[in-house]
Amino acid sequence: MKNKFNLKRWLFLLVLLLAVVERRSVEATSLTGDGSVAVAGRGVTKPVDPENPTVEVNPGESPATTGALRIDYASAFDFGKAKITAENRVYYARGQLFHDDTSARGSYLQITDERANASGWTLQVKQNYQFRSEDTSVKELAGAVLSLDKGWVNGGNLQKTPTITRDTINISNINNAYEVATAAVGEGYGTWTIEFGATAENSNQQLATLVPLVDENGAAVIDESYHKPAYQNTAISLSVPDAIKIYPVQYQTELTWILAELP
Repeated sequence: MKNKFNLKRWLFLLVLLLAVVERRSVEATSLTGDGSVAVAGRGVTKPVDPENPTVEVNPGESPATTGALRIDYASAFDFGKAKITAENRVYYARGQLFHDDTSARGSYLQITDERANASGWTLQVKQNYQFRSEDTSVKELAGAVLSLDKGWVNGGNLQKTPTITRDTINISNINNAYEVATAAVGEGYGTWTIEFGATAENSNQQLATLVPLVDENGAAVIDESYHKPAYQNTAISLSVPDAIKIYPVQYQTELTWILAELP
């Protein structure tokens, strides 16, 4: 039987009318683990820069799993605030910021495999429920699709690199697991990052997807948690059907990342 390590992160979409006072959503997380491995490793690997993986960074708190095969870090997807429009309802997540001098990056996961046999692993993601509000009188965003694009792997030993299995992940079926990456037997040992999108300065020939976020007057939007200019990452998007009514409330959903040993 596969050992699986499930990690849950919340995603947020804050939808505001112009007349509504701006407020920021509060991040919440939960973590479940239902497996273990026989070989114990260090147990903790600090987050690294997905575009410079030899450099440790401080992206803030994150849930994590434990064991020799584990998820060290997973970005939360924050869509900030968005206007309610009648059509062309595509919203983009913000880039990952850091509590240090590291520039903004695409949202990313970090995986470490310290098992002696390097028997391979798979990473999947599923959305547990549709974007919805805590206000039960407000209907969920039926038909909304979260998309993860431009995923790429970075790490130390690039000769045994895991493989991204989908160019674009369109999560159109709720509670259905989508494969993100696979490490075959003999691959995936060590610490790896999977970043969705990239900066223009990356040295891995990845397409740039981050742009500075500005308000209606062209001024930089300052992220309230990191106290830095915010960025928009076009690699992570949420599309909402034109026919669905959107209310000026906070919507949220939950993702589960599933890291499993190969059989």
